[in-house]
Amino acid sequence: MGRVAEPAGVSVRTLHHYDGIGLVRPSARTAAGYRAYAAGDVERLREVLAYRRLGFGLREIAELVDDPSADAVAHLHRLRGLLLERRDRADAMVTAIDRELRTRAKGLEVTPEEQLNMLGARLYDAIGGAYTATRRTDPRIAAQIWDALGHARTVLNVGAGTASYEPADRRVARHVVVLTFDTDEPGWQDRFWLTRDYLPEFTGVLAEFPSLAGMADAIGARAEPVPVPWDCADGLFEAYWRRPGAYLEERVRRAMSVWTRVGPEAEERAVRSLGDDLASGRWAERNGDLVGLDAADLGLRLLRA
Repeated sequence: MGRVAEPAGVSVRTLHHYDGIGLVRPSARTAAGYRAYAAGDVERLREVLAYRRLGFGLREIAELVDDPSADAVAHLHRLRGLLLERRDRADAMVTAIDRELRTRAKGLEVTPEEQLNMLGARLYDAIGGAYTATRRTDPRIAAQIWDALGHARTVLNVGAGTASYEPADRRVARHVVVLTFDTDEPGWQDRFWLTRDYLPEFTGVLAEFPSLAGMADAIGARAEPVPVPWDCADGLFEAYWRRPGAYLEERVRRAMSVWTRVGPEAEERAVRSLGDDLASGRWAERNGDLVGLDAADLGLRLLRA
């Protein structure tokens, strides 16, 4: 146990405790007959410790690692999603602090309520403060996702954001269906006029995004495009590609985590430039060909395995 405890960053006592409660039991034997960790045991321990460091209780962890429908890859995807959510929370806090610093630099007062809203329990709500108003299920996107689920009677929702496309009557499915974004295609940054002309920082947001091919290979999936309808009911980042004025509305932007990720300065600049171009007619000149489209391929992809 000592050889495993040191690289794992835990005490031997902790490993004995995990063994005693049946959470991680060494299943191999040394030449001298002592119990040792087999490769599968180490993998399970890695998952247990990762969930533990994310704040999960031991009972919750036992349920997660004993899930017969989740293999090592599924756990890695789940852990990655949890870590990205934590990173988003940290990014939101940095943004909130920057906003307060600018306010104080101008000699303006920050009320106690504003301070608590920025740094307290409601902080993450700033990323999606308008979810209930703008993030709804679009039936066309939902139909494509539910078709991919096939006859699955249960669904496991892993990092599904607003959960707009999680069937209410199903959980833990054998099929793997992933709604994601394609950054493999050359020139993907130019697919959407908003990121091409006004928000180049979007490229940085997805700098560490896994490749579509890599994700597909990992789960043995095929990818298919998910067109965004011009009147998409779900107010996701690309939803208003034919309704550009919507991006000038604060409530619309607050339901999109992208704006929090790029920061207030980039957001203010993009909104100001877009507003100027809409008023002058420049936006219409550049994007007049969009008027006749009912849907647009802006990089959303559905992986079906």
